[in-house]
Amino acid sequence: MRRASFGLPAAPPRFKRWLEPLWQQDWVVYDKRPFAGPEQVIDYLGRYTHRTAISNDRLIALEDGGVRFRWKDYADGDRWKEMVLTGEEFIRRFLLHILPLRFIRIRRYGILANRGRAAKLAHCRRLLQAPEPEPVVPETVEALWLRVAGLDIHRCPHCHTGRLRIVLTLCPEPRGLDPPGPSS
Repeated sequence: MRRASFGLPAAPPRFKRWLEPLWQQDWVVYDKRPFAGPEQVIDYLGRYTHRTAISNDRLIALEDGGVRFRWKDYADGDRWKEMVLTGEEFIRRFLLHILPLRFIRIRRYGILANRGRAAKLAHCRRLLQAPEPEPVVPETVEALWLRVAGLDIHRCPHCHTGRLRIVLTLCPEPRGLDPPGPSS
């Protein structure tokens, strides 16, 4: 197999030794043009690599054990629709988006890398003569729960009039590796 350099600088000897077995392997690359073009592929991947499975603003209500939320139907002209799922099915689908152990989510790089991001974005805005974005105030857990479930988490769940306050926080006891059983 021919080795491609891609215009990269020469690799250090240790890295070359690590790569050597890869050049002995015959590789088959399946590459075909995407049906709707590369833009559609980028849009599709972008939805799954830089966001959570569902954002808080898409959650509408929690009622009768079901979760009602908005979703975008890309097959129907990008129209927003509503769906209700049981709590169990909603959680099952949400958990499908959690990465397996040792998998790593794509990290940002370039102008969006953590180091110096604010300064780089401000510089880009100056060059593009773009206005500063409005600051986003994150929604609190209390506000989200009130909006989605219609419940004030500070109200007593029994009388609905009293205010709850933390009196004591109990920490779970550390567990051993073996389950408790009869002593021998």
